[in-house]
Amino acid sequence: MIKPASLRAALVAAIPSLKVNPDALTVFIDRGSIAATGAHSLSFEYSYVCNALLLDFAGEADDVFIALVAWVRENQPDLVTNLDERANGITYEIDILNNATVDISIKLTLTESVVVSVDPDGKRTVTHVNDAAEEWVAT
Repeated sequence: MIKPASLRAALVAAIPSLKVNPDALTVFIDRGSIAATGAHSLSFEYSYVCNALLLDFAGEADDVFIALVAWVRENQPDLVTNLDERANGITYEIDILNNATVDISIKLTLTESVVVSVDPDGKRTVTHVNDAAEEWVAT
């Protein structure tokens, strides 16, 4: 999976306090599933909820969510362009710790398509589909 690390990098790059203390951000996956078909191909799609947890955050929540929306528009655009996905594709909870800090928990419903091809010699090529650019990235 590529998107969780990409999301983490984008948030760290956009939020000054995370540049100083990147350990204040935890990214993990819940409710993961794989959709594959009975076709001859080994291709499949990851589907999961990606959690980003910012601990003891003392900045502006707007900065976090602006960075998040910018990342989503580039990496999972259906969360902002599809009416059904917009309703619940991005959710959050905020725990107010004191007058200066909060914990922010963000959940994103993400997918990643993986195309697996096999050449005549049996060598597999794994390609991750870029959802935004409709390109494939071979790995």
